[in-house]
Amino acid sequence: MGNTARKIEPYTYQEYLENHGDERLEIIDGTVYDMSPSPSVKHQRLVLNFGEVVNRHFRGKACTPFIAPMDVVLDDINVVEPDVFVVCDKSKITDANIKGAPDLIIEVLSPSTSVKDRREKKHLYQQHGVREYIIVNPLDESAERFFRADSGRYGESDIFGWYDAFASRIFPDLIFYLRVIFEKEDVEYVADANVPEWLAEKLKQSGVL
Repeated sequence: MGNTARKIEPYTYQEYLENHGDERLEIIDGTVYDMSPSPSVKHQRLVLNFGEVVNRHFRGKACTPFIAPMDVVLDDINVVEPDVFVVCDKSKITDANIKGAPDLIIEVLSPSTSVKDRREKKHLYQQHGVREYIIVNPLDESAERFFRADSGRYGESDIFGWYDAFASRIFPDLIFYLRVIFEKEDVEYVADANVPEWLAEKLKQSGVL
């Protein structure tokens, strides 16, 4: 997704609907960001793969998964289009958009969005009560997971490589097998010689080594 700021003064969702109904934008603290240029092929493959895992997991369950483009209206001056997200409160789901914070959000980085997703969006999601935020980096093929503690703030992140699998903190039976999601099934993982002994043992137990 793009990361070009277009307007500094507060801009509202109503203004967006009146003036840019056919244009994809995000609004963060009243600043408008263009959703361009078009995402890369790898970005879209990762969105699709994460979306498939999430959609399969929640089929027939109470929570509902979504993928972009879908407006998530956090308030009048904060409107975003997360790549993949899950909403458990049905009252937030309207015919036109989502009104309120999702429970889980997954954002796949693009070169033009990396800073915004890691800084502005992370702060925004924490402030509005997104319980779990996962940032996916296609360049180094990793995932970073943030969990919102009782304090209302995200704690220190957990970082996973493409050879790892991890479960959602809020949906423990939702497991992401990154080797599959990053389409690395045929790639052999070779551990760095400097990998600590405890980590090497963990990787052996998980079947990576």
